[in-house]
Amino acid sequence: MKVVAFNGSPRKGGNTEICLNLIGEELNKQGIELEIVQVGNKAKPCMACNYCLNTGSGYCAQKDDEVNAWIDKMVEADGIILASPVYYGGIAGGMKCFLDRAFFAAGSKLHHKVGAAVVTLRRSGGLETYQQLNAYMNTMEMVMATSDYWQAAHGLNKGDVMQDTEGVEVMQKLGRNIAWLLKLIENGKGVVDPPVTGQRTMTNFVR
Repeated sequence: MKVVAFNGSPRKGGNTEICLNLIGEELNKQGIELEIVQVGNKAKPCMACNYCLNTGSGYCAQKDDEVNAWIDKMVEADGIILASPVYYGGIAGGMKCFLDRAFFAAGSKLHHKVGAAVVTLRRSGGLETYQQLNAYMNTMEMVMATSDYWQAAHGLNKGDVMQDTEGVEVMQKLGRNIAWLLKLIENGKGVVDPPVTGQRTMTNFVR
């Protein structure tokens, strides 16, 4: 089994990546692979062209960055982790560009996959960013993995997050819980059928 983690920090080897590595260590103990994708500032924003919606291709119309390749990784993976540092109380800009496009284009292909959110921050905005990341997965019938506290860890400079003892423990527990859910789903195949799903009826409030 495999989990793919998307790191929204433009800082290579920073606190967000350190948290993902803590999770990966727990997954590896259970024989589960973790791949970390460095999103950083590589994704362009959504153009609201509705190409993905109108064609049902599962891909974005923009082909001059790596978003479509990342979509393939999401679809192929058994589990997905969305991780971002807090930027002005929210998701880092490049990460949000990626998420807007990927989930709009291919979110329906992620039904019943295990998902989890991870946040790093200096002081404030962690819960708001955590809820924003969760919102993408909550709308796609994903199975949400949790820890024993919100998955946020504190630190400013690279490596500071390791001084947040509770945050480190939260990440380790999250890794174990992701592994547990993945194994439950895998062992349930052919025994328990997944719930029936279908296309959502989209509405708005303009009459």
